[in-house]
Amino acid sequence: MTEKKVKDQEVKSSEGFNETDGYPSCEGTPCANVADEEAQFTANVADDEAESSSHEGAAQEPSQEEIIALWQDKYMRLQAEFDNYRKRTLREKMDLVASGGSDVIKSMLSVLDDMYRAVAASEKSDDIAALREGEKLVLQKFEEALRQKNVTEIDAQDKEFDPDFHEAVARFAAGEDKKGKVIDIVQRGYMLGDKVLRYAKVVVGE
Repeated sequence: MTEKKVKDQEVKSSEGFNETDGYPSCEGTPCANVADEEAQFTANVADDEAESSSHEGAAQEPSQEEIIALWQDKYMRLQAEFDNYRKRTLREKMDLVASGGSDVIKSMLSVLDDMYRAVAASEKSDDIAALREGEKLVLQKFEEALRQKNVTEIDAQDKEFDPDFHEAVARFAAGEDKKGKVIDIVQRGYMLGDKVLRYAKVVVGE
């Protein structure tokens, strides 16, 4: 009787082991869900960490209001810099015009001195030839001062009428060979470099 009970206990205890590896079998017992619960727990922890890191990254990014304020500040700074640049360039242009005008005036003052001397000489002398020679010298000096400032006269006499350089003030019949040409100059024209400073007023033949 005792041996039978012992054998029955050995049989029952052997049912709790796996015959292949010698470890207890979890089939049919509560320990069968332990591995699944551990895997689910690990996955939940990983999801929580990922969500936490995403919240931290979002917290580091500037808000829309901060971005707008930043661009508004940049715009105001750029506008102020451009306004200062515009005022500075305008002031520099005005200074350049003023200094350029004073330079031209200085070059004309010596010619003005010669004109005063010529007028004073004409009042004291009756030598017409000498006075005329003096006038020519003053004129030449004046023309030389203009050439130094890159001012040249427009060549118009007997040239084909060119509206880019000439301004017709009258037309006269001058024969077939003078048709369309400048037959007289009413007022000389001048160039400042490659730019027309004053158009030549001319009479055109037809």
